[in-house]
Amino acid sequence: MVIGIPKAMFLALGLLTVVGTDAFADDQITLAVGARGNWETAASELGQKAGFFKKRGLVLNILYTQGSGETQQAVISGSVNIGIGLGTTAVMNAFGKGAPLLAIGNASTGSSEYWFVPANSPIKSMKDAAEKTIAYSSAGASSHLEVLGFQKFYNIQAKPVATGGTASTMTQVMSGQIDVGWSSPPFGLDAVQTGKIRIVGRGSDLPYFRDQTIRLIVANAGYLHKNKDVVARFVQAYRDTLDWMYTDPAGLSAYATFAGVSSETAMQVRDVFYPRENMKVDHISGLDSVMADGVTFKFLSAPLSAAQIAALFQIPPEIK
Repeated sequence: MVIGIPKAMFLALGLLTVVGTDAFADDQITLAVGARGNWETAASELGQKAGFFKKRGLVLNILYTQGSGETQQAVISGSVNIGIGLGTTAVMNAFGKGAPLLAIGNASTGSSEYWFVPANSPIKSMKDAAEKTIAYSSAGASSHLEVLGFQKFYNIQAKPVATGGTASTMTQVMSGQIDVGWSSPPFGLDAVQTGKIRIVGRGSDLPYFRDQTIRLIVANAGYLHKNKDVVARFVQAYRDTLDWMYTDPAGLSAYATFAGVSSETAMQVRDVFYPRENMKVDHISGLDSVMADGVTFKFLSAPLSAAQIAALFQIPPEIK
C-alpha cells in the first residue's frame, strides 16, 4: 500500500512497500530510503519487522530509491513524508533555496564508502589514480564530495564520473569503463574477500570527513509541521532499533538475513564501517567543514547562517 504516490513515481522509486496487517490502528508514514541492504539505511525495515515502530503506534510504507538524489526529490515533492540517507550538503543547498525539507536526525557521521579496482589493476592506492576515472554515485552525494576530497588531499588530477548505484558501478569497473569504482558495504565485500577486487581508498582516509555528519534523516516540512508527534515517535523508534542492532545478537542476525550476507560479514560491516557513535540519530557534528567543502566544491553558494542551521535541524527529543 502506498499513500499519496502516483503510479509513475512509485515505479521510478519503488522496489518494495512494507505494510502492517493492522495499519488502520496506527499512524502511517511513507519513507524513501536509499541503498537497500546497507547497514546505514536498514533500521526502518528491520525495526518494523522487530516491532519497534509498532510499539510507537506506527506503520511504515517503505520505498527504496537509487540514492540520495531520488530520495531528496521525493521528500521535497511531498510524495513521501520522510527520507533516509540524504547528503548533508545537498540538503543544505536545497533548504537554502527554500525547499520544504527539515533535518530530523543524523543518518551517518563519517564515511563508510570505499573505492576499489580490479585485482589486476596497476593502481595500488588513490595516489596512483592521477589522470584516471574515479566513480561516485551522483552529483552532490557524499561519494562525490569524497572523490573531490581525494583529489585535493592527494594532490592528483583525476576525472570524477557519476556511475549511479553500487551494482552498476561494479559492472562499469569490471568491464574497464571506469578505473576506480566506489561502493558502500556490504556490497562488494565478498569480491574483496575472494580477491576479485582490491580496496584502494576509503572515505575515512580523509581526516576532515571523519567527524562530518554527511547524511541525514529528513522530513517534508509541511508534513513535520502538521505531524510533530508522529515524527517524534518515528525518530524514537529509529533510535530504539539502532540500539537493538548494535547490542542484541538478534539484531545483527536480522541484518545478515536482510542483506543476504554471512554473520561474519554483517559483523564486519557494523563494527568496521559503521561505528556506533557515528550512527546515533542525535550526533550532528562537523557542519562548518561540511559547508566549507560545499562552498569549495561549488555545491553551496555560501555557508548557511546560524539562524538557518537552527531552522533546518529539528531533531525531536527522546521519548521514554
